Amino acid sequence: MKAVIFTGPSLSHEEARKIFGEAEYRGPIKRGDAIKAVKEGKKVLGIIDGVFHQDVAISPREILEVMREGVIVVGGGSIGALRAAELCELGMIGVGDIFRMFKSGELDSDDEVAVIINPETLEAISEPLVNIRATISAMVKKGMLAAELGNELIRLAKNLHYSRRSYENLVAEAVKRNLLNPSEAEELLGKIRENAINLKKLDAIKVVEKVREICSAEKL
Repeated sequence: MKAVIFTGPSLSHEEARKIFGEAEYRGPIKRGDAIKAVKEGKKVLGIIDGVFHQDVAISPREILEVMREGVIVVGGGSIGALRAAELCELGMIGVGDIFRMFKSGELDSDDEVAVIINPETLEAISEPLVNIRATISAMVKKGMLAAELGNELIRLAKNLHYSRRSYENLVAEAVKRNLLNPSEAEELLGKIRENAINLKKLDAIKVVEKVREICSAEKL
């Protein structure tokens, strides 16, 4: 296998293999993992998830170093989107809406994509702010939520520590701030669950599809 994709909470390895079974899948990337993969002979790296606070994050310099070796690097979804926004002018390939928003300056903090990860299953056990933004904004556009309340909910979500972000905690905070009464909160939580958008997963799928496309074109 000449391609390796680093993913976990955004897209499980099982789901990713259904899209492209010819890549190797590893957990969230950390400092040194890209160089290690290149030494093992990998020619294409897909970066979706990575560590932020649990370990040393992958640096732009390390990605530049592997690209100088002729390795193709694709990023999106989470830390991959952040690094692609920083390095797309230097050859890293960025895909997805989160990459686009970081590149345009609409988003500017790794806090937008940070989550708590179950170390055994690699599943996210908190909700990333970027998903909350996407869900609330879509509900406002559909007329399911007043714009003023939507803006307040996003503000509340931003003020929650990333480890505490969940839709349950969000509506509970709204009740505390007297933005909703308990019955309204229960009704809203149901609507959110029905309309939740997992933007990180959607973009992670695009990374896997892009790596598949590159491997096919390069006959790897």
